Amino acid sequence: MNRAVYFNYIEERLGVLAFRINARGRLNILDLHNHSENFYSHFLNLLYGWQSSNLNAAKQNVEAIDLVDNENKLVVQVSATATKQKIDTSLSKPIFGNYQSHRFKFVLISKDAGDLREKAYTIPAGIDFSPNEDILDNHRILDGIRSLEINSLRAVYEFVKEELGGPVDVIKLDSNLAVIINVLSKENLSQAQIIHNNQFQIDRKISHNDLIVTKSIIEDFAKYHARLDRKYSEFDAQGANKSISVLHAIQSSYVESKVRNQSITSDKLLLDVLDAIREKVIASANFEPIPIDELDLCVKILVVDAFIRCKIFDNPEGYADAFA
Repeated sequence: MNRAVYFNYIEERLGVLAFRINARGRLNILDLHNHSENFYSHFLNLLYGWQSSNLNAAKQNVEAIDLVDNENKLVVQVSATATKQKIDTSLSKPIFGNYQSHRFKFVLISKDAGDLREKAYTIPAGIDFSPNEDILDNHRILDGIRSLEINSLRAVYEFVKEELGGPVDVIKLDSNLAVIINVLSKENLSQAQIIHNNQFQIDRKISHNDLIVTKSIIEDFAKYHARLDRKYSEFDAQGANKSISVLHAIQSSYVESKVRNQSITSDKLLLDVLDAIREKVIASANFEPIPIDELDLCVKILVVDAFIRCKIFDNPEGYADAFA
């Protein structure tokens, strides 16, 4: 049924975007937050018939308001912060004096609204704001999408496909990346081996590549190397050569990202590789769907292992595989 195909794709893409915004926000990498303002402006216009435009396009870093629709008398804030304080602080800004008789919409792009709709807020004079109706999150947005008639649903699907990823009707192929992810997802990873051997080598490589913000990712996930190494050995003993193809896929994603943007920081480069591998796994026909946070954990194990094995990022002088 096309309706299910369209809805499932939209739900998956919005979920991945929300996850990435949260993950990058914790690292204070806010590029997706900024791009999301424009995405949600067009997305919400299409979905609700608004005519909003991005206020920040005319004046950078406007406080409290991101989108304005003067035709429908709406002011909208697009936010990744799900707190009462965030909404109260926004509503207290003097800019609302410029938009008398407008309705305020608060759109959460990466978290659930939770109990925010049940709380009371101080609403400035001349502004309409009903928390139950005007606080939107992905769950409520998806509820609305699910009830659209088929032509409207297809239009939303086509927009999301253009903005957030490739089509769902392409021919999917099996990948060894998915094979390894499927296996890792069934492992008890709570028994990861703590690394003591040659930890200095890993620290040298982190420092050599100026990995500052994402240093903790490598330090946290290096401990899974031994577990993954055993899985690679089991496959390769059968003549499967899965380790070679998986490491090559990670290396290729690293090189492609670096070629696309030669001025990219090392922190951003590592995040780009993680994103690329996650997308390749999701696009694989043999991927067995798992919760997005579990997929992210498994992808980080693979990419950090490739870092340790000298497949991605530059090596300092005299560096060898930290586990050689």
